[in-house]
Amino acid sequence: KKLETGIVMKQDILEKQVKLSYLAIGSNLGDRFANIQLAKKLLLLNSIYIKDVSSYYETPSWPNRSFPKFFNIVLKIKTDKSLIDLFKIVKNIEKKIGRKKDLKNHPRICDIDIIDFNGINLITEFSGQKIEIPHPKMHNRNFVIFPLYELNKNWVHPKTKVNINHIINQFKGLDLSDIRIV
Repeated sequence: KKLETGIVMKQDILEKQVKLSYLAIGSNLGDRFANIQLAKKLLLLNSIYIKDVSSYYETPSWPNRSFPKFFNIVLKIKTDKSLIDLFKIVKNIEKKIGRKKDLKNHPRICDIDIIDFNGINLITEFSGQKIEIPHPKMHNRNFVIFPLYELNKNWVHPKTKVNINHIINQFKGLDLSDIRIV
């Protein structure tokens, strides 16, 4: 019985440990800046500590460039929440701000992605939604990689183990005139 109690206590302590993670927030409908500010405020109200914030980047909508442009940022956060709890919080914040289910890659008032959760590599499911950490497409998105680099020049991709400097190099030679700091 002591052993079971000790195991439960250790598991509880591990779950309550602070985790360093990164969130990407984007908006391309309404007052994009205000939408992102509200998302940050709601994260704080849910006990998500914002340790650092990147610059705001404006980028064309992808893949349909005729949609409104996005404002994007990356947040470095500290939380004692589990991955599932953080996922529930960000999805609730998106809804609270006004996000509605729409076609993939369509304009949205608020999009929050968990880019990296404490450096883990994991695929799981919650309420029928697949959660893949790190975000499976992040390394191909300049609007995630540039603000992430701004916050952590030594970041290493949890799955591929590639340093962010090498990831950024894939964007060299591409036309980056459409991404700008606001």
